[in-house]
Amino acid sequence: MRNRLALAPLTNLQSNDDGTLSADELTFLRLRAESGFGMVMTCGATVHPLGKGYPRQLGIHSDIHLPGLEQLAAILRRAGALSAVQIMHSGWRSKRELIGQDPVGVCDDTDAGVRGLSTGEVQQVVEDFILAGLRAEAAGFDGVEVHGAHGYLLCEFLDTQRNRRTDCYGGSAEGRARIIWEILSGLRARCRPDFQIGVRLSPERYGIDFGEARSLVHELMHSGMADYIDLSCWDTFKEPEDARFKGRAIMDWFTELPRGNTRLGVAGKLTSGPSVVECLRRGADFVLIGRGAILHHDFPRRLSANPSFTSVSLPVSRAHLHAEGLGEHFIDYMATWEGFVAD
Repeated sequence: MRNRLALAPLTNLQSNDDGTLSADELTFLRLRAESGFGMVMTCGATVHPLGKGYPRQLGIHSDIHLPGLEQLAAILRRAGALSAVQIMHSGWRSKRELIGQDPVGVCDDTDAGVRGLSTGEVQQVVEDFILAGLRAEAAGFDGVEVHGAHGYLLCEFLDTQRNRRTDCYGGSAEGRARIIWEILSGLRARCRPDFQIGVRLSPERYGIDFGEARSLVHELMHSGMADYIDLSCWDTFKEPEDARFKGRAIMDWFTELPRGNTRLGVAGKLTSGPSVVECLRRGADFVLIGRGAILHHDFPRRLSANPSFTSVSLPVSRAHLHAEGLGEHFIDYMATWEGFVAD
């Protein structure tokens, strides 16, 4: 990476209905690459049609998605940014109206209308993630990020409450993390040696035990399976909810871990130069920018020119977001965030 700033993977609802890349999505990502982000990552792309959690979500589960992905990878490379596709399955959070049937998840949930995956189907999910990684490699991307956070399918397996499986993918912390290890080992074995493999994890919420999350990150850092961990904190400097880990910020419990050759990135309410510098000072290897990058396509350049730079105050106008390269669907989505869009 040419610097320590990465564009966070951002849900934006602006791909085409079939998951192919749209002109709006291409514009949004191109502007961030041209404006200095060291790595540019796509939104979560579906590894299977049943894993679609949003309308107009980017897809990578079919070869029909390759032409647009190839174009994007080439544009990001010319702009000087490393490129990554975030690969995901929404699990129980998949939308019935988008997939045409009940969602699948880690276990049966009759109240939510979710069908639990069989052992064989879990093994197929592992293969779906690996094939998505191979498709990203074929399209010319530098790597993929496996989305194991925010309550989506892989996070469901880590969930101490939702995962009630009695096969090898449930029970102990080791069993609940097995699907992630199998995906990573498959990607590592079947992709080229310099293909970058990252993992996004939630350290808390979604039924995640903070201590287990910390242990998993520690194991991943020494496994050789992950080139980087993307720790999605929501609020990087807040204390954990777990009473056992009070007294320090979430990120501090992870930056203190010996990490071998694995890099650690943090994300969550980082919208200013001082907050970015503080993350690096406290031991993060890189910082993922979400809201700041939505508000300012040239966030890295602004930070380089003024280390005290702070993002514009919310709410902002639709015109402001349009000028920053967001398409109408993305702007409509941001308008559902309370206090983000003025009009």
